[in-house]
Amino acid sequence: MGLRIAVNTRLLIKNKLEGIGWFTYENLIRIVKDQPETTFYFIFDRHPDPSFLFAKNVIPVVLHPPARHPFLFIIWFDWSVRRYLKKLKPDLFLSPDGYLSLGSKIPDLAVMHDLNFEHYPEDLPFLMRSYYRYFFPRFARKASRVATVSEFSKQDIVEQYGVAPEKIDVVYNGANEHFNPLNEAQQAVVRAKYTNGHAYFLFVGSLHPRKNLARLFKAFDIFCNQSDSSVRLLIAGEKKWWTEPIQNAFDGMEHQGRVIFCGRLNSDELHQVTASALAITYVSYFEGFGIPIVEAFRCGVPVITSNVTSMPEVAGDAALLVDPFDENAIANAMQQMVEKPDFRDVLISRGFERAKLFSWDQAAQNLWQSMLATIKESKINKSI
Repeated sequence: MGLRIAVNTRLLIKNKLEGIGWFTYENLIRIVKDQPETTFYFIFDRHPDPSFLFAKNVIPVVLHPPARHPFLFIIWFDWSVRRYLKKLKPDLFLSPDGYLSLGSKIPDLAVMHDLNFEHYPEDLPFLMRSYYRYFFPRFARKASRVATVSEFSKQDIVEQYGVAPEKIDVVYNGANEHFNPLNEAQQAVVRAKYTNGHAYFLFVGSLHPRKNLARLFKAFDIFCNQSDSSVRLLIAGEKKWWTEPIQNAFDGMEHQGRVIFCGRLNSDELHQVTASALAITYVSYFEGFGIPIVEAFRCGVPVITSNVTSMPEVAGDAALLVDPFDENAIANAMQQMVEKPDFRDVLISRGFERAKLFSWDQAAQNLWQSMLATIKESKINKSI
């Protein structure tokens, strides 16, 4: 008889996949198809789009209420999910966003991507940060095993929550395989569409305080004053977490007219703007991984990224690393991308090699092995 695995799939929402949603999608679509003898119970908090039911061995389950608020998280996970798991009795509960049902006795694997809320709690609304800081230490200690997306995050979980390192598996993210280089003619079309033909630096991500947009705006102003070029700054992402300090930094820009917001892009559009950029400016002050770094590598586009948290681990020697708290350092990196084409070529070459280390196929294999280890350990513990 095959395994039965329940999965928290509440972040699989049509046209709204973000970091953790993409991790969930890319891993599950592979694992489900690679394990046809296993039955997967996908637990949604709303009616799922059929495209997320990847194969015949997926059984969708909808539990209420929709879990989009800290109080509703508690009801959904500790009431609805707990009761369902008690009835189903699966071999494993996989939670790709790290949330667990504390009252459940089912073996569980929690994927904790990063602990930014422990280091920068002020970046989140009061209720959200209170929920995270109360529950995530408990989730980490309750989990049968924990998976995370970088060695940096693994060590952070060990230090913050006292979880034994042998209980934590590193499952690196991948990058969408259709992120590949565009030729000059294709790039020209993209630049004409988004920046009126100008070369541009690109930021990709949710417009969240930890993405460091306020300093990126100030750095771009410094760059514009230093450079004779007409390079633009293209911002791709939703203003979901747009804050007053970010707005103030933008309002105070001397070269505000050279910043272009294109909003949330679909996967194809994101590939096009990434592959047509002069460079990626991904200077967050905290990341658990940083998928746009690898996407840029795959597209043959050089990367400016931060020298803190997980980003040096992901970028290796293939990116220009800067202090994210130093606007002048960021501006100087931009200047190098404009003035040193040979240096850009070196980074592009290294990026292609670095990108080979990160694939969703490998991620899915690693996550599956972590799932099997969780199940095996739970059976050993039961027999003792």
